[in-house]
Amino acid sequence: TLLVVNALFYAEDGMTQAEICRRTFQSKQTVNLIIKNLLKDGYVTVAGVPENKRNKIVRMTGSGKAYCEKVVRHITWAEDTAMSMFTPKEQEQLIALSRTFTKNLAELINRETED
Repeated sequence: TLLVVNALFYAEDGMTQAEICRRTFQSKQTVNLIIKNLLKDGYVTVAGVPENKRNKIVRMTGSGKAYCEKVVRHITWAEDTAMSMFTPKEQEQLIALSRTFTKNLAELINRETED
């Protein structure tokens, strides 16, 4: 839930469930369940996209932002602070390795769903 909430918190225009899946590396079923729970609690809205009825935009509501803000901002602060503890060279290495890992992971996930 935290990954989905974090993605939605910073997406001012909202995002589709497919975008949430791609960004968080979670399955459609998992994201759908999380969205349903957030919707039930009034933390998100779900609206259809006029040009594509199958896609729906998920947006965090004001009460959702208020509920999640403290946790999301704390996590963002912790991530930024942890990164600043590395030297600039270490930061570059971490970012390069993270990009390679993310690319490899995405390729493997896509290959698995294609088989």
